[in-house]
Order: sequence, then C-alpha cells, then structure tokens
Amino acid sequence: MNIKKIFITGAAGFIGFHLSKRLLDNGATVVGLDNLNDYYDPTLKQARLDQLTPHAEFTHINEDMSDRRAMEQLFKEHTFDAVVNLAAQAGVRYSLINPHSYINTNIVGFVNILEGCRHSGVKHLVYASSSSVYGANTNMPFSVHQNVDHPVSLYAASKKSNELMAHAYSHLFGLKTTGLRFFTVYGPWGRPDMALFLFTKAILEDRPIDVFNNGKMKRDFTYIDDIVEGVYRVIHRLPEPNTNWTGDDPDPGTSYCPFKTYNIGNNNQVELMRYIEVLEECLGKKAEKNFMPLQPGDVPATFANVDDLVRDVDFKPNTPIETGIKNFVDWYRSYYKV
Repeated sequence: MNIKKIFITGAAGFIGFHLSKRLLDNGATVVGLDNLNDYYDPTLKQARLDQLTPHAEFTHINEDMSDRRAMEQLFKEHTFDAVVNLAAQAGVRYSLINPHSYINTNIVGFVNILEGCRHSGVKHLVYASSSSVYGANTNMPFSVHQNVDHPVSLYAASKKSNELMAHAYSHLFGLKTTGLRFFTVYGPWGRPDMALFLFTKAILEDRPIDVFNNGKMKRDFTYIDDIVEGVYRVIHRLPEPNTNWTGDDPDPGTSYCPFKTYNIGNNNQVELMRYIEVLEECLGKKAEKNFMPLQPGDVPATFANVDDLVRDVDFKPNTPIETGIKNFVDWYRSYYKV
C-alpha cells in the first residue's frame, strides 16, 4: 500500500510530534493540524512544532477540528492517503471538571474527521483510542476481543464512542478504520499533566508528589518510540473484514467490515512504586510521597494483550522503564536546563 501523504491531527502533541517526525524521516508528506490550545503549556507544543516546521514536506494548519467548516475546507484542499487522528481532549481527571471539551473535541471533532475521510476517498483512517476504554474490566491482560461497555470516566466513554463511530463508517461507506488503544505513554517531549512529568518537576523542586491509590496502582507503561513504531506499521496495514465474524457471537475487536482495533502497550505491568523508584534513581534524589486514595475515574490497573499487534504487524513494544525513564529525565534536564 503506497501511503505518501498523511494528515495528522494533534501534530504538536506528544504522540503526534514523534509520529510526524518518524513519517517525515521516512519520506512521507505530512499535513499537521494543531490549534495549540492551553490545556497544557502551549510553549512546549510550539517547541515541538518548531522541530517539524523546517521540514520541506511538513505543513502546519492551525485550526480546531471541531470547526466543521474549517475541516470541510481542509479536506477539499488536500487529498490524503491516510489520516491519523491523535488530537483529543486528553486526561481522565480533567473530564470531571470540563466535560464539554471532551464532547467538542473527541466527538464533534471526530465526526468531522470521519466525514472528511468519507467524502475525499481516504484509504485508511487510524485513530487514537485508549486503554481507559477497559473501564471496570478486571480480566487481565486486557484484550481487544473483550467487551468494553463499562467506562468509568467521560474521557473513556468518548474514546469508546470513537470506536463505535468508526465502525458505523466502516459499515456504511467501506471506510477502512483502525483504532489504537494506547497504554500509559511516556518519554521525552511528554505531556506535563502526566505522572512522570509531574513527579520529575516536583522532586527537582523539593515538593512532595501525590501517589494515588496509596501506591497500589499498576500500569502498562509504554515508551513513546514503541508507540510510534506500532502506529507507523499499522498505518501501512489496511484492515480487512473478518470473514469468520458472526452476529451470533460478535467479536468486539474485528468486524465483517474493514474495521480493527489494537492494543499498543508494553505487555508488562509495573507497580507505580517501582516506577517512582526508577525515577528517583535517575534523578539521584528521593521523593517525598503524599499517599492518596484512588481518584474518581481512575482504574487501579492496566495490562495490554498485544497478540494481535504482534501477529499482524510483527511488532511487540519492549522498552524497559529503566531505559525509558532515563531518556525522559535526560530530555527534561536538557529542555528545562535543570
């Protein structure tokens, strides 16, 4: 499949930036959409963007994907081989404070993307889902073939909605769609609202860190390079209908139409206390810990089954946290000059 021109939403975001870089390095043309909003420090987003804009094959478009007219115009002006939707209102806890922003970006924005793909002959839509869709599920490791109908946050519900919306478009219009459930992504140029960033900043400033669920959290921490490798391979693999699919026993991870979902996770559970321990070693400094209960919307544990990813694109994420956290700390010290 010859995929040359790719539209990436959230191109100045954590994953979007790294993916854009990888695609450009491999000879693709990238049109990146990002409205540089202030959910977190826009100067970090701008700094990421500044790494991409010098590239001759990169174009930045500063629009909001929930703006229907702007999106219609964009899909009229460009013809894309593939679209990768990474723009979203992120964060579980923030969805308790500002639910409307999740609907505007994650639902309204996503239908604008679907419509754009439908009317302009896009060959493949790849979109970010999230491990949070597993919600109240406890049967681990989480598999895409499990039912995920019990979200515990509006953020999770919005991501599950994206999968359902994509399926409807795959069914109605034959649009090839692949949803990627990312598991706790971390690494250089990461998001300031995520644990590793918050912990590093606090420890270096001699402030206590908030450790939720009294440190009993378990996460399938996945390094950014592994996420990007997975996404890169999936873009170039078009989903095919599952000929064995049956409505009598519906498989949630595949379909009779060109629709697929994958987990992209490290396939390795790490306790939060161990994660903090590695960070302390990398920083050469102990953290003062403020133990707190599980927060509303959070799940106590995540763990990805990645068998389908391994089988279909021959890739298994495998970066150990010792390597990943060290790379993040090195980047953080250099970027913030600490």
